[in-house]
Amino acid sequence: MMKIGFDNDKYLKIQSEHIKERIAQFDGKLYMEMGGKLFDDHHASRVLPGFKPDSKLRMLGQLKESIEIIIVVSAEDIERNKIRADLGITYDEDVLRLRDEFMKRDFMVGSVVITHYNGQRTADQFRHRLERMGIKSYIHYPIDGYPHNVELIASDDGFGKNDYVETTRELVIVTAPGPGSGKMATCLSQLYNENKRGIRAGYAKFETFPVWNLPLKHPVNIAYEAATADLDDVNMIDPFHLEAYDKIAVNYNRDIEIFPVLNALFEGIYGDNPYKSPTDMGVNMVGFCISDDEVCCQASRDEIIRRYYTATNKLVDGADNENEVNKILLLFNQAKITTATRRVTVAANERKQQTGHTSAAMELADGKIITAKSSPLLGCSAALLLNVTKELAGIDHDVKLIPQSMIEPIQKTKIEYLGGKNPRLHTDEVLVAISVLSQHDDNCRRALEQLPLLRGCQVHSTVMLSEVDRKIFKKLGCGLTCDPVKKK
Repeated sequence: MMKIGFDNDKYLKIQSEHIKERIAQFDGKLYMEMGGKLFDDHHASRVLPGFKPDSKLRMLGQLKESIEIIIVVSAEDIERNKIRADLGITYDEDVLRLRDEFMKRDFMVGSVVITHYNGQRTADQFRHRLERMGIKSYIHYPIDGYPHNVELIASDDGFGKNDYVETTRELVIVTAPGPGSGKMATCLSQLYNENKRGIRAGYAKFETFPVWNLPLKHPVNIAYEAATADLDDVNMIDPFHLEAYDKIAVNYNRDIEIFPVLNALFEGIYGDNPYKSPTDMGVNMVGFCISDDEVCCQASRDEIIRRYYTATNKLVDGADNENEVNKILLLFNQAKITTATRRVTVAANERKQQTGHTSAAMELADGKIITAKSSPLLGCSAALLLNVTKELAGIDHDVKLIPQSMIEPIQKTKIEYLGGKNPRLHTDEVLVAISVLSQHDDNCRRALEQLPLLRGCQVHSTVMLSEVDRKIFKKLGCGLTCDPVKKK
């Protein structure tokens, strides 16, 4: 079993209770901006072992009857066909995907807000599409000088020009396909327009990282900086919180830099600001649910190293991201780690030095490390899967799960008929082969049954794996890294 460092059940309980308390501080109406991944927060699950990827959604499920969701998308992003890199779909398509995903889970999705609207034809077309689907939509406009021209913004010529989004429930979740969509501006616009209607609605920001009540240089917070190195986010001590309460809290540069502006906006809307610091605006309770700090620290160190390899692999592939790589190397110094801190990385490279072949290694849940090398028949990652499943099933390592007589015809098909250049079997081909053999071979059946035990295991390869292999390890739930070396 993977070591657990986070109490997920406690998180679901106290996080939902804290949000209820925040709602009660206002006139029974809270607009909560939610960034990050709601359905699959794998970063959180990696640095906080025990945190489920869909924990935020599960937590919201406890408040489902009180929740209404607004999905925000920028007309500018629609106009330029902005793509979600992880999904390969445009932002407008992702709005519909998000709506479907929420509704499958019985959440109420009230409407879509199109922000930064300035007559874009593609935004009009998208709005007509929403109308045909029976989905309410609203328009929010650019405001000259946003966010600094507070006098204009908090007026009938600023937020007052925006459509007022009609909502019926006390907790309104404002989310979006990605950053820069206008979530915060939508929340603030609603506060202004609610206030005109005599309702003192509240605002809260829900972001998991950085964790405000962990030390600035805690590995969990450093791992967040590594994850956002391409955005140049920097964790900082919140000076407003320190001044107001004489207590140290961690936030990040963009929220701290914008707080004076938000303070002026709140004063323009309410007459005063209910929050004394950007940390005050947050509702994150993750830091109270860490059950084993050292487990989370080690997982976070692994994550920092993983982010380094991801960045160096992109660099080798031609990305212009030297600054990202260099920033993560600086974070190595802060976390007092090197790539050798990750045991599985060392093991893979030692196997390569011993054999002269590209190699791979996996660290199992009990800390044992299994290695494998490439051969004329198998790539190192495919060989690794066979070695690991044999180890877990108690099968002698000399046993050949896939006979050579079966591998050779597959190789012939790959090279002669499909025009491939690499005859070695990939991980997916190996898994298909032992699946077929498992019908009549007890060893193959037992080996397949070990695959669920690989979730959470760490893997390293001394060569950059193919997209197929990377996807297989991802589906198995393994934390994969690769040396920034391309296959020859």
